[in-house]
Order: sequence, then structure tokens, then C-alpha cells
Amino acid sequence: MPTSRIVSLPPEEFMSRAAAAGVALPLEQSAAWDRYDVASPGRTPYGRYAWQVDGEDRAFISLTAFSGRGFRYLWAKEGPVWTEAPTARHEERFQSDLMAALKKDRRHAFVRLHAHHRSPRLHELLQSIPFDRTVILDLSLSSEDLLASMKKRGRRDVRKSLRNEDLVASEETARAEEVFDELYDLLKETGDRDGFGIAPKSSYLRMLSSLGPEHARLFTVRAHGEPYCWGIVTVNGPRATYYYAASSAAGRKAGAPDLLVWHMTETLRDAGVTTFDLMGIDSERAPQLAGVRGFKTKFSEEIAEVPGAWDLPLQPVVYHGLTLALKAKRSALTAIRNLRSRPTESSRD
Repeated sequence: MPTSRIVSLPPEEFMSRAAAAGVALPLEQSAAWDRYDVASPGRTPYGRYAWQVDGEDRAFISLTAFSGRGFRYLWAKEGPVWTEAPTARHEERFQSDLMAALKKDRRHAFVRLHAHHRSPRLHELLQSIPFDRTVILDLSLSSEDLLASMKKRGRRDVRKSLRNEDLVASEETARAEEVFDELYDLLKETGDRDGFGIAPKSSYLRMLSSLGPEHARLFTVRAHGEPYCWGIVTVNGPRATYYYAASSAAGRKAGAPDLLVWHMTETLRDAGVTTFDLMGIDSERAPQLAGVRGFKTKFSEEIAEVPGAWDLPLQPVVYHGLTLALKAKRSALTAIRNLRSRPTESSRD
């Protein structure tokens, strides 16, 4: 029977062995991401590991330690990364070996990681929304071929935005500190409009400054100097991801988000990027993302299935307690919202 084990690796060896195995690491699993973790409160690079079967590297995983409100956990964002697509049995063995290695440190209630296959030991995320479907644009195509590959609505909207002479798309990475106050106002508007919470302004600036222009870039579309929309894109070699975005009502009406995506594809292609992930649309697990599906899917006829994120408990009793506590908190918040929305006697009159 094949033997398997988890091997701890220093960062340099982790990177070199992944390269030797022909693995293209996502930015979040690379050494460059450590700078962002170190700069972010409550986050610390934890460790890097290879999973071996009979001495051969089969998967690589980099973990970050997170300190939540009253609990700690580990997060392998975009990991593990496999040398080839795993079977369900391979994933189960990997997860068992990883649990055995991590349980020695009893500070962490669970490890969050991505998986190709569902398993009874994997739980829906305690917090945040996972996605297992996305839209990935092929930037190895020429501009003409990429436009032709879009849905009819996507081609129409891109062409319309290109004809709007009031709209000016540009990269403003070097000016991020200078311009982000006005850009953050757009993010507030977007969050209020679409019903999602936003991080403090410092979080986005920290990402840009800690990763640097090689790995994090800021793009905008303006009209007469007024910001209409913006996006932060992460880059790691040939791979780019549309991480954050915001737009004003006026910008949406003018088609600024369409021009922004097109400008980013042109700029990223020139920088050697071949795949551009628009980062998540709705699925059975993430119905909350239905609102972005129409916008993202017009840029491609194809939807990509990707491994979703799951929680793998390391301390089952503690994890169960966290689940109950969060469920009670959400129920209480729902009850408060219902009370606030209930009409008073005077409002009924």
C-alpha cells in the first residue's frame, strides 16, 4: 500500500519544489503573499508543506494563521495546489495527513482549504461566501479574438464604452495613496447598493503597498476627472485575478465597468498575463453571487468550475461550539432587524 506524509518546507524549498513539479502557484500560495499577511493585523504566515506519496510530491499547501473574535484558524487560500487533478480518495488521504500534522498545535479550531470533491468531514464556511464557479478570460487570444469570444451583449457593451469619449481608462497604481479617498467613496456606494460589507480603507491600500506593483495593480475609469469605477487586480506571472471592484450609479449608466474590464485585459496581456479570473459567480453553494453573474458572464461564453473553499475541523468540539454561537448570533441579528422594520402604532395610522 502506498505511504503518504506531510512534509514541512522552508519557503525557498517550497517554491523550488513546486516549480520542479511543474506547478504554477497562485499568488495566495506563493512567498509574495507573506508580505500581505505580515502587514495585516491578525494574520501570520504559518507554514508551507508538501504532501508526498511514496516520496513523490503530489500537492503543495501554504497556510496563514488567522485570529478571529475569540478563535483561531488556518487558511490555505487557493490551496492545496496539486500536481495533477486529485481523486476523492487522494483528497481524503491528504486531508487526513494534514489534520494529523496540524492537530499537534491545538491553538487552531479548523483549517480552511479548497477541495475538488465533497466529503462528510468538510463543512460549509463559518463566515464569508465561497464560490466554485467563475469566469476566466483567455488573454492568450488577440484583442479581436477575445472580443469575438464574448457573448453578443458583451461585445456590444464593450464597443459602446469604447465609443464614449467622456470615459478615460487608466492605471493608477502609483497614485493609490493620493486617489484612494475618492475611490473608497465609490466602494461605500457599491456596498450600500449591493448589500455587502466593506473593509476599512487601509485594508485595500495595505494590499497594494505590501504586494507592490508587480503583484497588485489599481485601474480606474474616470469622466471629466470624476471616478466612475475602479478595480484592484492581483498578478502572479501569467495569472491575474479581479480581486475588488466598485462603481457609481453614473458610472454603471455610462458603461464604465465594461471599459474597465476591457482596459485591464489589454494592459494585462501586454504584461504577459494569459488568464484573467473575474473571481466568482453564483452556484448552489453561493446563490448570493447571482447579482454579478450577468455582468461577468457577458465577457465569456464559458463558465469554469473551480475547487470551492471548505472548513476542515481540527478541534471538532470547539468547531461545533463556534457553529452554534454564530448561528445564535445570526438569529439574534435577524430578530433585531425584524423588530426595527416592524411598523409602529403611529406609522400604521
